[in-house]
Amino acid sequence: MTATAFDAPFAADPAQSRGRLYPERISTFRSEFQRDRDRIIHSSAFRRLKHKTQVFIEHEGDYYRTRLTHSIEVAQVARTLSAALGLNTDLAEAIALAHDLGHTPFGHTGEEAMAALMAPYGGFDHNAQALRIVTRLERHYAEFDGLNLTWETLEGIAKHNGPLVLPDGAPRKGPLPVALVDYNAQHDLHLHTHASAEAQVAAIADDVAYNHHDLHDGLRSGLFTEEDLLELPITSQAFAEVDALYPGLEPMRRRHEALRRVFGTMVEDVIAVARHRLQAAEPENADAVRALGVTIIRFSDRLFRELKVIRQFLFERMYRAPKVVAMRAEVTEVVRDLFALYLGDPSLLPPEWRVDVAAAQDEAALARVVADYVAGMTDRFALQEHARLMGSDAARFTRYIVSGQG
Repeated sequence: MTATAFDAPFAADPAQSRGRLYPERISTFRSEFQRDRDRIIHSSAFRRLKHKTQVFIEHEGDYYRTRLTHSIEVAQVARTLSAALGLNTDLAEAIALAHDLGHTPFGHTGEEAMAALMAPYGGFDHNAQALRIVTRLERHYAEFDGLNLTWETLEGIAKHNGPLVLPDGAPRKGPLPVALVDYNAQHDLHLHTHASAEAQVAAIADDVAYNHHDLHDGLRSGLFTEEDLLELPITSQAFAEVDALYPGLEPMRRRHEALRRVFGTMVEDVIAVARHRLQAAEPENADAVRALGVTIIRFSDRLFRELKVIRQFLFERMYRAPKVVAMRAEVTEVVRDLFALYLGDPSLLPPEWRVDVAAAQDEAALARVVADYVAGMTDRFALQEHARLMGSDAARFTRYIVSGQG
């Protein structure tokens, strides 16, 4: 079996994995986490991320991030962080690549619409939906539904942002989505603890990636300028350093040099803080990290405060720009219309979905099938289906940008 570079005692060891729900023969040339990563990359849901919103509607411009390019960037950051900390890079990468599989079309706008629609039927959350995709909805293997990923990867997908329930099992933030409850009942992911250090790395890598690329995409879109960033922490220092080193540098190179310094500041801060916290905690193994009761991989307090200022700036100038607000209403209508249409007439679903429809024993189960189908749509397919079924003008949506940060 190919060895993976990890040497920290608290790193996840694939040889000590808690295994898969359905036992499989061990690979002779890939570790268990490498197999997980590869199955995620080859999944249908991963390919669909190419045409799902990150911040800008996916066909708004060739240079803007999509969920796919975002996931690749998160995986790159996760590999860097995990390698620097002696963690298992394969597990961190697998979780990073899978973390956005459950997103609806149209980013968080679509998710908010779907959550409202599914509130009477057990709720909707993109992390729970990602778990549903990799454990049920991907149907390619002869012996099981889903990808049959290891416990550690599934744990990371479900709770990379922290524990979901209290020690007594009560939800921390309202009812858990049914998709998560159903799977956890048959394969306990220990929702009351923090996840592995590798899963925490994937979570902070997500923050690093979108903080960096939302600034880049916002500048490219013209929603704000470099001069605006001179008034903010972190970015102002980055531009000052570039101007001192390279006076008169052409604008695009100046922008790139400044934002790569912002990126580096975040990565270096996480590594320094994590090393200090891990050294102080001295966890003996991966389970000891889970049992610490705190997030061990995080930004420093100072940098976290500075990033909050930047996020507030992006919220006001980018995510809630007037044309974004107008677009939010439009794409929310698309999701609502499609959901209502399929729920009212399930025969409109493709033939391969009819088995699930037939198995649905009540309206809640049927609504879950409809949510699975609509949530799996790409931006362009949702617009095309809305135009075909509702007689709307799909072309009008391409003139706008749509909010979907995170």
